[in-house]
Amino acid sequence: MNIAIVVSEFNEEVTSRMLSVAKEKADSMKLKISYITMVPGAYDMPIIVDSLLNKKDVDAVVTLGAIIKGQTKHDEVISHAAARSLTDLSLKYQKPVSLGISGPGMQERHAYARIRPVAERAVEAVVKISEELKRIQK
Repeated sequence: MNIAIVVSEFNEEVTSRMLSVAKEKADSMKLKISYITMVPGAYDMPIIVDSLLNKKDVDAVVTLGAIIKGQTKHDEVISHAAARSLTDLSLKYQKPVSLGISGPGMQERHAYARIRPVAERAVEAVVKISEELKRIQK
């Protein structure tokens, strides 16, 4: 299975570690990472994910990001917009897109605590969804 990984540069100390974990997990699952793309933030992911899903050599896209709460509700706006757009793209292309974006409402210490579980589950999810799609489309 060929996957692409899209990583938010915002909160890079967290997301760079998420990328390392996701790469380890993909390797342990014998997945080929065709593309790794960096974007400024989670809100910026959909246009890149759209382009990647359009490629024949991409079976699924893993997204990685950490949306940490600030003094306003901006984190909620970003989270909801990104999740909705990524869901729509998955449906449009009938290819899995995992939501490996932690938050909203999360403090920095929570982001660090969620690095491994969120990144691993994001990789596992695209494989499981892909397997289920193949099974039900037979």
